[in-house]
Amino acid sequence: MSQSSLEAASAPVARRPRFGGRGPRAASARGLTWPAWVLAALCALPAISVAVTAVTGDWSLWSLLMASVLPRYALTTVQLALLVAAGSLLMGVGSAVLVTACRFPGRRIFEVALIAPLAFPAYVLAYAYTWMLDHPGPVQSGLRALMDWGPRDYWFPEIRSLGGAALMLSLVLYPYVYLLTRAALIHQSVTAAQVARTLGLGPWGVLFRVTLPMARPAIVGGLALAMMETIADFGAVSHFGVQTFATGVYRAWFSMGDRVAAAQLSLCLLTLAVALVALERAQRGRAKRHQAGRRYERLTEVELSGWQGRAAALACAVPVGFGFAIPLGMLGWMAWTSWSGLGIERYWGFAANTLMLSASAAALVMGAALLIGYAVRLAPGPGAKAAQLASSVGYAAPGSVIAVGLLGPLAFTDNAIDAWAREALGVSTGLILTGTIGGILLAYLSRFMAAGLNAVSAGFEGLGPNLDSSARVLGCNVWGVVGRVHAPLLRGSLLTGALIVFVDVTKELPATLMLRPFDFDTLAVQAYRLASDERLTEAAAPSLAIAAVGMAPVLLLARAIRKSRPGS
Repeated sequence: MSQSSLEAASAPVARRPRFGGRGPRAASARGLTWPAWVLAALCALPAISVAVTAVTGDWSLWSLLMASVLPRYALTTVQLALLVAAGSLLMGVGSAVLVTACRFPGRRIFEVALIAPLAFPAYVLAYAYTWMLDHPGPVQSGLRALMDWGPRDYWFPEIRSLGGAALMLSLVLYPYVYLLTRAALIHQSVTAAQVARTLGLGPWGVLFRVTLPMARPAIVGGLALAMMETIADFGAVSHFGVQTFATGVYRAWFSMGDRVAAAQLSLCLLTLAVALVALERAQRGRAKRHQAGRRYERLTEVELSGWQGRAAALACAVPVGFGFAIPLGMLGWMAWTSWSGLGIERYWGFAANTLMLSASAAALVMGAALLIGYAVRLAPGPGAKAAQLASSVGYAAPGSVIAVGLLGPLAFTDNAIDAWAREALGVSTGLILTGTIGGILLAYLSRFMAAGLNAVSAGFEGLGPNLDSSARVLGCNVWGVVGRVHAPLLRGSLLTGALIVFVDVTKELPATLMLRPFDFDTLAVQAYRLASDERLTEAAAPSLAIAAVGMAPVLLLARAIRKSRPGS
């Protein structure tokens, strides 16, 4: 063996740097990890603050809450979540099976249209149906005029009720179940279904005994998302007068001025949300299934004609009609009839505030997500993964919890800075973070970081490790690799994540409502204020603007799903 061969054999094998490693690459990894940990701490700060405030607060409040509002909040929240889960399961799974496994008139249209209700926030739907179905609305007014009824001569379902809130939320949230279920069905191999048919099962037997059980993790995942959005909802339930944990947190903070009570209620809500996430992850782990083969032939579709085809089209048209078409028509009519008194110049300001917050939050979240994602890629040890997990805590925290959790640390920081400035400089700095744009953006960072990380992680999976090594050989430092190599290659993933964050911020209500600066309103806040004053027709214009922004990810999702099946 030659001398060069001996030297090559004795050379140490290059290893991926770890947190505890030595050398310049390990130092670079640590240099990137510390900013990632700072961002993760900022994202987890609201949840930590809520827990600390609730535990260290006056424990006598717990007994008072238990004896007064806590059982009612808990019961109503659980009832609402279960009702929404049932409605979302019925509409989401049923429509996903029909458009994936059957052929009927209008199926191609329904593939996209069934996602459309996702563009509406639940509170926008609540405003539209309240205007239409309430006692002074056109439906009841028309019935009284047609039948010559008096106000007490008939019975009509009360829209401002628990059932009404559950219906509104189901119409908005069933697309979560539909999307995940359809994606699971699209990516199933035909082998298992063909084997089941050879064993004597009919089409319905294959569906209920093979296809849907294989898609159970996706169905449960969609239900978990819908239930988490339900327990976090504030706009719809407050408009309908339904007392949940979300409304209780807001009432405790603004009506009672009790920060400790708000934190304790927030802790209950956060615990419920985390429990839902844990149950979904546990169920997913127990229900792992692998494809029986790699065959991705076109799925066998059942031809539905005659009354069966019309029934399938009607079943898909019902959630689309009530969740999108009818509210869109009502909001358009309401906005048209109230256009003259809107004060358009004010609405330009609301729109500008909304766009500024949404664009800033999208840029902040995706930049932070790229940094954390690359830290995990560069040094995939327990420290980086812990930072990634801590960054995603806000995914399980509703906006009201985020707001309550941030108010304490922001006020403490402002007071500390002001005290130092008074002592050292003789000036008062006032509020720097509390009630400012910076405080709102910090709340958005915590709330929506999970969406950004999911997009970035999906993008990094498609990049081989040789890219990093080549860039480092060519002279790029760790920041150069991120900015000059990964950012351009991940442009699609970054834009997708930014779009999702942009739309979510546009629709977000409780955190913005609680943390916004004085006389700083967004479209969502303005719609809520007008609806709270029963000025529903005037609330239609900002509601339509919010829905228009929400249509962008709907179209992207529809396009991505249609192209997602290999061989189709």
